[in-house]
Amino acid sequence: MIESIHWLGHDSFRIDAAVTVYIDPWKLAPGSVPADLILITHQHSDHFSAEDIRSIRKPETEVVANAAVAKDLRGGTQVHVVKPGDRLTVKGIEIHVLPAYNLDKRFHPRSAGHVGYVLTVGGQRIYHAGDTDAIPEMENLRPDIALLPVSGTYVMDAEEAVEAVRLLQPKLAIPMHYGEIVGSQADAERFQQLSPVPVRILELER
Repeated sequence: MIESIHWLGHDSFRIDAAVTVYIDPWKLAPGSVPADLILITHQHSDHFSAEDIRSIRKPETEVVANAAVAKDLRGGTQVHVVKPGDRLTVKGIEIHVLPAYNLDKRFHPRSAGHVGYVLTVGGQRIYHAGDTDAIPEMENLRPDIALLPVSGTYVMDAEEAVEAVRLLQPKLAIPMHYGEIVGSQADAERFQQLSPVPVRILELER
């Protein structure tokens, strides 16, 4: 399954399965693979890019997003508006919506309704945490793969991501939210060194 997960920079991923899934597409390369399903975690411009969505959208593409994103989507795209706690199946992909928020920072308040997602793809559960700290809702989630921010400043840093791993108990973790705006490869490597579970640092594909 790991070979089907492509890191496109920052918090942006493409998952190749029976359908093509993008999460937070941003700064995509020209000619990127068209999307069957797009998931957006929140409305900040480095996560919700209408231009990038248009570049990969097909007539049958569906989008999953919270209300703040959905109200700004245009062009007849089918949008599933979600909030933390929701469960739905889109394009054959089971989706569990979780909250994403800061505990001690002001950038992503819980009241804003930002989200993360657990996707069941090819029999494996992949958790994209969104922009968050290590929050209680992660406890015993036990995904197969956890995509976790590590840069600090706006989200958890490498040490806090280790705490998230202890809560989540994934089989494998992949660092994200570095290399753009804030954070560097060093943050990903520190997380890899400290994590009690295996960590795979993905090569940037852009």
